[in-house]
Amino acid sequence: MSLVRPLNPVLQAIACQELNEVPHRVPQDIEALREWVLKQPHLRACTEDQFLLAFLRGTKFSLERAKEKFDRFYTLQSSIPEVFNERRLATDPQVLDIIRMGVILRLPIDPNDSGPCVTIIRAGSYDTSKYKFQDIIRVGSMFGEIMMFEDENATVSGYVEIMDMAGVTGAHLFALQPQLLSKFSTYADEAMPTRQKGIHFINVPAAFETGFNSLKSFFPAKIKSRISVSSDPEAITQLVRRDCLPKEYGGSAGTMQDISETMEAKLSSYAPYFQDSQNFGANEKLRDIGNRVHQDHRSSFGAVGSFRKLEID
Repeated sequence: MSLVRPLNPVLQAIACQELNEVPHRVPQDIEALREWVLKQPHLRACTEDQFLLAFLRGTKFSLERAKEKFDRFYTLQSSIPEVFNERRLATDPQVLDIIRMGVILRLPIDPNDSGPCVTIIRAGSYDTSKYKFQDIIRVGSMFGEIMMFEDENATVSGYVEIMDMAGVTGAHLFALQPQLLSKFSTYADEAMPTRQKGIHFINVPAAFETGFNSLKSFFPAKIKSRISVSSDPEAITQLVRRDCLPKEYGGSAGTMQDISETMEAKLSSYAPYFQDSQNFGANEKLRDIGNRVHQDHRSSFGAVGSFRKLEID
């Protein structure tokens, strides 16, 4: 029996029309992907139904594309060791500190809302002498995976990231690490099965607006068109309904502390998964090359990565 949650009628309609989902066939599609994963000697991976379903939805139920994205998911992680490392645990004090500071806010969404989910990253709200931007990205990546397990809006309608630059100092700007943003954006686009609908920089000081627009050059071409930069203090209300925003942003969805406490409880419930994830990954030495024809490829990350484009059976 398939252990997946049913979609509400609106999201189910979107999944059928836009993602080629055929509800009665979902269990066998999941099982086909699982069988492939278990036959790959180089992969140690999560094979839970809901997790596998995210990859099928993220590739419009093309089994071959789902295999490729699943492989990339684990393979590209090894190319970003500053994010995917031993600190990526639900019990790590640094992870918990970042959540409690409200650096990352996963906004609550109405169960009947069929739109994308929204995350706010408060880029100026952390001490750069204590945390690096990669530490913030690490926590964001953890909630990105939780999103794959239980956020149908994300797996069907996609997600939006809002980078709030209020309070950002020169130290924060230096800490943004454009190359890391570029690498992680590539990972999000090529490996994450959830669809990125937009990256919006808000509260950017007017004097820096032009400079921030130049950040687009560090993102994959596909992502550039989804990036916006604004110094308008009301920009966030043009992106998110007020009833979904915390009080600090002029909304009515509780306080930032309320959201942070909910996120901490949610992360705690995934402690076993993130502990298991320490043993997940792709071992290139065990990759079954079979009779494939090999060519030299540049990395998905250019010269800095180690990922080879794959031909997936």
